[in-house]
Amino acid sequence: MEVTEEGRRQVEQQVEQLLAGQGSEVSGCDVGLDQSKPATLRKNVTYIVCGVIFNDQEEVLMVQEAKQDCYKLWYLPAGRVEVGESLEEALRREVKEEAGFDCEPITLLLIQEQGPQWIRFIFLARVTGGNIKSVSSADQESLQASWWDRQAVLPLRGRDILRLIDCGLKFRQDAWHPVTLPLPLSCRHVLQRLVLVFTGSDQQVWILLLRAPGLHLPTAAALKTHAVTWAANTVVQEAVPSAYHDHDVNTLGVFSLQHDGRQHGKTDGVCFNTLVALVPDRVQRNEDGEKVAFVPAAKPPPVENPRYVWLEVRNPTLREKLLEKTRNTSILPLHSLY
Repeated sequence: MEVTEEGRRQVEQQVEQLLAGQGSEVSGCDVGLDQSKPATLRKNVTYIVCGVIFNDQEEVLMVQEAKQDCYKLWYLPAGRVEVGESLEEALRREVKEEAGFDCEPITLLLIQEQGPQWIRFIFLARVTGGNIKSVSSADQESLQASWWDRQAVLPLRGRDILRLIDCGLKFRQDAWHPVTLPLPLSCRHVLQRLVLVFTGSDQQVWILLLRAPGLHLPTAAALKTHAVTWAANTVVQEAVPSAYHDHDVNTLGVFSLQHDGRQHGKTDGVCFNTLVALVPDRVQRNEDGEKVAFVPAAKPPPVENPRYVWLEVRNPTLREKLLEKTRNTSILPLHSLY
């Protein structure tokens, strides 16, 4: 079956929308659904929100922990998303409870994951009201809040937040990826929707698609035993099994993410709309295991599964956008902590 011009146009239009930070309803899952259970907060998924907030002096907002296992240590305002909350609502609540301030999210800075069961969403945010929490207001949420100049000695609960603070400073100085906030679109599972591209030696670009029902971008469920981004590997294994071990599958980042946790156990999932590059392994070997010169491929590896097809991007504007995003990865990062 050849790709029709109408099919090509619809796919290129959807990719353009994702590149612009938009999303679309999840109508189904193509890969891994049989190994995935619907996401249910407090049961099989935990979402953490974390706020990176600066004042005009570039001091960062910190809170002193009240929990026994980290008593009096300092950390960024953070906590678990509760049933029925959106990610932004959870962020506002946590900052208010732990630091005393009202806040407004500016953008996501980074997403970290340890598989679909633990995902942390780090926001850059600004103060919009309220008053900093003092020792006299200490409760089970926190003992107090304070602005930290990052020079004074402060006993930290974990050094992992230093990287998050650096991400926030970097974005303030140079917004190196588009402002990205969660889109209120519902999803049952933790999914990865792939714009999976292969760049040929002549800088032509192909996108891997599923043929039915109707030509569309693949959507794969995250597996509990692997990183969320392993979903992309699963798709490549299914589409081009013979070439899988000769290529790297690199999830470069997130164009947009979709979450609407209004219905517990039915819409607690997240869909990550991602850019994925299928990149030939530059270390090539012959049958005797000896290294041979790497020769860039002009075309992607042939599809072996009839469910899939490569679509050559003919729209020059879209091709240039995909080449630029692939080279510079100027999109929201998604990091595995495995």
